Amino acid sequence: MDMNTIEEVVPTTDPTDWRDGDAWLAGGTVLFSYGSTVLKRLLDLGEAGWPAVTVSDAGIELAATCTVAELYALPASESVAGRNWPGLDLFRPCCDSFVASFKIWNMSTVGGNLCTSLPAGPMISLCAGLDATATILGPGGTSRTVPVATFITGDGQNSLAPGELLRSIHIPASALSATVAFRRLSLSNLGRSGVLLIGRRDADGGLAITVTAATKRPVQLRFAAAKMAGPAALAAAAGKAIPAELYHNDIHGLPEWRRDMTLRLAEEIRAELLEERLTVSGDFWTGPSGRPHATSPQPSAQPSAKPAPASTPKQQKEA
Repeated sequence: MDMNTIEEVVPTTDPTDWRDGDAWLAGGTVLFSYGSTVLKRLLDLGEAGWPAVTVSDAGIELAATCTVAELYALPASESVAGRNWPGLDLFRPCCDSFVASFKIWNMSTVGGNLCTSLPAGPMISLCAGLDATATILGPGGTSRTVPVATFITGDGQNSLAPGELLRSIHIPASALSATVAFRRLSLSNLGRSGVLLIGRRDADGGLAITVTAATKRPVQLRFAAAKMAGPAALAAAAGKAIPAELYHNDIHGLPEWRRDMTLRLAEEIRAELLEERLTVSGDFWTGPSGRPHATSPQPSAQPSAKPAPASTPKQQKEA
């Protein structure tokens, strides 16, 4: 951390307090690790007092300051007991996709991961995959909502205007009630996500597949029940929705590999959700609801969990 230009830390949740040279501070895991030579003040959300998780019949409301550890604990909590929400099965695989230490889990926040807006951000994957909407506060008491899938606009880019503050994320009950599937691949065992897809079969029979990590921003493929896609139609839809330049290119995967794995995992998800067959490539997912998934060891964040060894990504054999 190199932030020797900071002159003041201001506890506030009011966007009206923001001025040039300010940055919002939640968990600080990215802000402190990146450092800065231009920031003058940190607007500290540590005393915001926002409830981390609020559950209602309408769905789940996550405060932007909800930590990864708090999110991981949610599926086993009393607050969701008795609710028929298969979408909860996605929460722990997405948390595990951080492949980070318990120190990060207990400090890093859902909102911070969204605002950092990296392609591999697993909270982006979770929230976009479940059609979540973000509530954003602006100066003068203004607010607006935006789908998380469109909140991210590129690698490290989002739709926040200067001074705006991400307040919360709402995950609708309709998406939580859907049948879900998850696939994640990386170039190394428990490495950064190179491809992460989430699929959903909604109550009306429609299919939604959200592509993240492979692309610079989330991409959603949707098919109505009356026009359900086969393998060829799915591949064609992905090719049309994701131009070559939208695939991310960095040390964690070439665009060509990301494209090939996106098509492969999308077909696995389609086949799983349509109950044609079950083929699972990658980490943290072993099949339909009710079966355990492989996790990364997090003794402090998951005190009651007994971690299972993570599966080895199949693409290691192909690399």
